[in-house]
Amino acid sequence: MKILITGGAGYIGGTVAGLLGARGHQAVVFDNLSHGRRDMVPADAEFVEGELADRPALENLFKTAKSNGRPFDGVLHFAALIEAGESMVRPETFFRNNTASTLSLLEAMLAAGPRRLVFSSTAAVYGEPEVTPIEEDARLQPTNAYGESKLLVEHMLGWMHRIHGLRSASLRYFNVAGAPEGPDGVTRGEAHEPESHLIPLVLDVALGRRASIKIFGDDYPTQDGTCIRDYIHVSDLADAHLLALAALETEDSAQHRLIFNLGNGQGFSVREVIESARRVTGHAIPAEVHPRRAGDPAVLVASSAKAIRQLGWKPNYTQLDDIVRTAWIWHQKRYRN
Repeated sequence: MKILITGGAGYIGGTVAGLLGARGHQAVVFDNLSHGRRDMVPADAEFVEGELADRPALENLFKTAKSNGRPFDGVLHFAALIEAGESMVRPETFFRNNTASTLSLLEAMLAAGPRRLVFSSTAAVYGEPEVTPIEEDARLQPTNAYGESKLLVEHMLGWMHRIHGLRSASLRYFNVAGAPEGPDGVTRGEAHEPESHLIPLVLDVALGRRASIKIFGDDYPTQDGTCIRDYIHVSDLADAHLLALAALETEDSAQHRLIFNLGNGQGFSVREVIESARRVTGHAIPAEVHPRRAGDPAVLVASSAKAIRQLGWKPNYTQLDDIVRTAWIWHQKRYRN
């Protein structure tokens, strides 16, 4: 297959591009490098620098591929701003970047591109869940603008399917972490600028790049007062994308949009993640408590039963220490070299 990967110079997109290449497919990465890095793009992938909001550029990319006899078979859409806390300060930026720019992509696909899209959605569409583990038919009530910006895209995909027959799969991620392990060892990992995710922040402390890790709220209704999240390894997530892309060939996807939760099925608190990092790294990792952040739900844990049942997906990394271990290998390689 020939697949366009928007945001493919990022942590998740770059990992998926690498998996596509390893399985004999052609990946074309489209990224503006505002948050991604050129070295995250696999050597065997084609790289195109551009803006997702630039509909003519996307249409031209699709048309050129067709004229060269190698049209795109599908799109994996990762490009987005992801900082939930920042979305509560500058929501307009998230709606412009995550929602409006995706509409430009969809218009380009309808005009000249493939009719299969796997969308990188988020567990933030659920907000504060009423029941955990969360299933796909749970109420959708985001508590931050980031989650709302993704939910609006899901609504658009519903109408595009209903009216234009665009086939799509929305994958609602929980917390993605770890680094892919391959024949050449760990080659890429999680590093955002600015960094907002817990595991790389904790590992920064272990490396001495930060003095301590901040715990935002220790008065949540959980066993130790800190937020609980479901952590999925990035390689398991990459596998799910290829399975979802294949599922878009089925008759079921012609009748219905596909929506899947992707998580580990078990939650770990902020303090448990810190303790795991202490075990893996052998460092003390000082922690300090700060007030809660706006829009942070107390518990987000997935039920991935539907993905396991319908996609045949199964996470290989189920232990938190194993996820943190792979992240630590890459973190040391990146920041100690």
